[in-house]
Amino acid sequence: MKSDSEIAQAVTLKPIQDIAAKAGLQPEEYISWGNYKAKIYLSALEKRTNHPNGKLILVTSMTPTPQGEGKTTVTIGLTQALARLGKKTMLAIREPSLGPIMGKKGGATGGGYSQVVPNIDINLHFTGDMHAITSAHNLLASLLDNHIHHGDAYHIDPRYIVWPRVLDISDRSLRHTVIGLGGPTDGVPHETRFSITPASEVMAVLCLSKNYQDLKKRLARIIVAYTYNDKPVTAGDLQAVGAMAAILKDAMLPNLVQTIEGVPALVHGGPFANIAHGTNSLIATLLGLKLADYFVTEAGFGSDLGAEKFFDIVCPIGQLHPNAVVLVVSVRALKQNGYGTNLTAVKKGLENLEKHLENISYYHIPLIIAINRFKDDTEEELTCIEHYCASKNIPTAVVSVHTEGGEGGIELAGKLISLLHNSRSDFRPLYNHELPVKEKIDIIAKKIYGAERVVYTVTAEKDLRLCQQLGLDTLPICIAKTPYSLSDDPLLLGRPQGFKITVREIGFSTGAGFLVPMTGKITTMPGLPAQPMSVFIDIDDTGSITGL
Repeated sequence: MKSDSEIAQAVTLKPIQDIAAKAGLQPEEYISWGNYKAKIYLSALEKRTNHPNGKLILVTSMTPTPQGEGKTTVTIGLTQALARLGKKTMLAIREPSLGPIMGKKGGATGGGYSQVVPNIDINLHFTGDMHAITSAHNLLASLLDNHIHHGDAYHIDPRYIVWPRVLDISDRSLRHTVIGLGGPTDGVPHETRFSITPASEVMAVLCLSKNYQDLKKRLARIIVAYTYNDKPVTAGDLQAVGAMAAILKDAMLPNLVQTIEGVPALVHGGPFANIAHGTNSLIATLLGLKLADYFVTEAGFGSDLGAEKFFDIVCPIGQLHPNAVVLVVSVRALKQNGYGTNLTAVKKGLENLEKHLENISYYHIPLIIAINRFKDDTEEELTCIEHYCASKNIPTAVVSVHTEGGEGGIELAGKLISLLHNSRSDFRPLYNHELPVKEKIDIIAKKIYGAERVVYTVTAEKDLRLCQQLGLDTLPICIAKTPYSLSDDPLLLGRPQGFKITVREIGFSTGAGFLVPMTGKITTMPGLPAQPMSVFIDIDDTGSITGL
């Protein structure tokens, strides 16, 4: 089979004007960003406020392997299959980050015959959104240091500067550093750290803002430091909001592209699900629901991370009502979670799948399982999964969207349509935001992860007291946790029992509007592997890029 790049480059792309017309957009509602990309003005959503919403379908997965189980590929393939069945459909996925692209995972535009295109543009600089978020974030960091340099009217405690700098490249050497060295003209020395851009609170703010007014309100609430009296200093205090919002002006506009089969696709926002909330922008989802009868989106990693955060954070903010969930399962993920490589391991790995099915059941949303078929899967292994799902009375379809495009997802699309017509979603979030912080964390850890208990470090306990003091305890919870285990230990696979979750500290994302308990050894700045994917990327004399 051809590589993803070869497949994508062989496709004759439709002009973005044709894709916009297919989506139901008028020429004045978007601006072309070259021949095959466009930015959609926020007025397109405002004009459709009274339009009915289409069906909202969320794609999630069981606990994945580091290679991923193909959620993005299934999201794209399912959308193409729905279009083949004559349904007006769209999808939304997140924008790729250069960190994983150059690191271990590679690109994030789907695969095979289920890709969004132009894939190379999307995987690299796209429309500049990542750069805008990086610049807005670092502007705030520089304004903070500049304020301290010029007298520090707020009497900021340099030990409690909590606003890092960001970079959209994985660089472990920048996790902890010191700035301001050199002398009086070079600033005030203090420790700082770097995070990767998808972990920036500015990213979360942009992805949860409904318009420019909402964006500015959220930016103003961002806490950057504390005084010696434990009073927070915000972006609003530093008069940074207007300039930050100006930098983000175009980044706020959803990006329109197409799938390989010419289906309209929105690619906007890029928070990671292990260290942020893990879904595309709320604006893109709200717009897609107005433009399509069937709108498919995805949440990062398994149901314990992206899906939980979508249901408990994004849906309440956006007043969204999911109609169905597609849970992606793969033989290789079952084998990994079954600690083996044979059919016995597949059967053992079903315990992990069982927990993810349980997680979705808490939200009272109709569910269908997509078994993403890989070339080495045997019929015996696939049948084993199908029999298990049948015993649970859960509809299931084997998908081959990587090799067959939309055609490989027809069975899944057909069964999904039937599920939507015959089953009613009674969606409700897992917890009430008004509950005490520890109780909210307990609910997620014990119900969704299956933990026996939650323990807190001295630092985390101090954070909890400050949280209550500042009146932030009614915010929802966005736990930062490894995606490779239901626990906070990436080596604890399957469905672990009797484990504890350790909360090291709690971050206050007051602009985004959630609290971030940091668990295990999770870090907001990934490192590169021994052989990063960047070594395979090149460009020839004609300007063609290979290796993505």
